[in-house]
Amino acid sequence: MLLTFLKGFGAGSGLIIAIGAQNAFVLSHGVRKNHYIIIPLICAVCDTLLIILGITGMGTLIASSKSLSLIAGIGGAGFLFIYGIGSFRSAIKGGGLSVNQKAESSLKAAVLTTLAVTLLNPHVYLDTVILLGSISSQFKQPGHIFFGAGAVTASFIWFFSLSIGGKMLAPLFIKESSWRILDTLVGITMWVIALSVLKGLFAF
Repeated sequence: MLLTFLKGFGAGSGLIIAIGAQNAFVLSHGVRKNHYIIIPLICAVCDTLLIILGITGMGTLIASSKSLSLIAGIGGAGFLFIYGIGSFRSAIKGGGLSVNQKAESSLKAAVLTTLAVTLLNPHVYLDTVILLGSISSQFKQPGHIFFGAGAVTASFIWFFSLSIGGKMLAPLFIKESSWRILDTLVGITMWVIALSVLKGLFAF
């Protein structure tokens, strides 16, 4: 069962660590020291719930629903595009952050935005529910549970490492140029993912 757990950990790590909207969001807020514990916790818990759906057989059902995929895809791409605009505006505006300064953002806003970045991104469902769910199906019970547990563990370790690591990088972002670069990269990431989602939906 340990081998199955490690396979789940490896598969989960490979999918989660890839640069994406979630990771860019978590990193940028970690650097800002903005709710750097609750944000990765929400991401990891959402991943856990979606992975559970995947390993219990819901992945195939969701993948077969074209209308659900279309609605989720358009909504997610729209949100990512708008979030990208906000990042570009921040890059143009510039600004710095002292080592002890925390960016002003309410807990409610942080929670809602984290949920939006996580649940409105179709790639999250593809990675957790469909791909991990499909891979887990090759293991006999209770193997799929150990596989899912490995993927969940990878999610928790990654998001907290990313957020806390970003917090540790905060001193590097005293300079305005550092913020411009970070916000620009976040904006580009959001737009690239939004375009890839639309491309997948409409194949243009």
